[in-house]
Amino acid sequence: MTRFGSQDMSGRLRRVMMRRPGRSLESADPAEWHYGAGFNAAKAQDQYGHFTRLIENSGAEILWLEDFGDGLADAMFTHDPSVVTDQGAILLRMGKTLRIPETRLHEEAYREARIPILGRIAAPGTVEGGDCLWVDRDTLIVGRGVRTNQDGIEQLARMLGRHGISVSSFDLPLWQGESACLHLQSVISPLAPDLALVFAPLMPAALFQMLMGRGIRLIEAPSDEFHASNGLSLNVLPTEPRRLIAVAGFPKSKAAMQAAGCTVETFEADALCIACEGGPTCLTRPIFRSAG
Repeated sequence: MTRFGSQDMSGRLRRVMMRRPGRSLESADPAEWHYGAGFNAAKAQDQYGHFTRLIENSGAEILWLEDFGDGLADAMFTHDPSVVTDQGAILLRMGKTLRIPETRLHEEAYREARIPILGRIAAPGTVEGGDCLWVDRDTLIVGRGVRTNQDGIEQLARMLGRHGISVSSFDLPLWQGESACLHLQSVISPLAPDLALVFAPLMPAALFQMLMGRGIRLIEAPSDEFHASNGLSLNVLPTEPRRLIAVAGFPKSKAAMQAAGCTVETFEADALCIACEGGPTCLTRPIFRSAG
């Protein structure tokens, strides 16, 4: 039986799409891809192996995309080119031009896995998965910024509205400029249905008020660690509510989550996540999450 459906940010991770960094990362030009000074492809690949073992240990089934040298270095960040609903996958159109071809990889994978394609974002619309966040099963919030535009949000709202899902959008700050990546999920990581790690100074005020109004407890990410990591200290992946995978090296962030009742596993990721601007959530496209 085909298993899919992920209108949830922290339910038990049952099935996930991932892509091992291979030849494309090895041949990547760091300047072209906006990778930082700590970029090292061999080290990044080794760190990805440690991350993979954490995912495997969670019990999740991995649907693998392979890197045979297509030149798509960022395709290891499988969170962004698609989203998965209970009705099927929506193929997104990337705001980073170099990443636009990645959507085809996801389309082929879904067809092979017999997961229906619910729709796709068409030009000039852009939407990236990192800007999409489920507040509950019937509510998706989307960040409007340099990677996701109004046209794309309107297309997404029409597709999901047919299935009783409401879409709300919030403007994101420019922060470090157009070439950098500030997604909605750069400033908020849900840890459980009623708990999230946030960096409030960069959050849209209306979103902050919305979450507080829903009774969601917001843990403030330590500012020094957030800035030292370019926001990656906040990028946390739940494999089930309050059971988390995070980047190593940020003890205050880890302690804040543990104080809220979370179990936190970490992996070294300076060459993989910090240098390449994508954390544990970015490295995964949840295909199926369940409540139990």
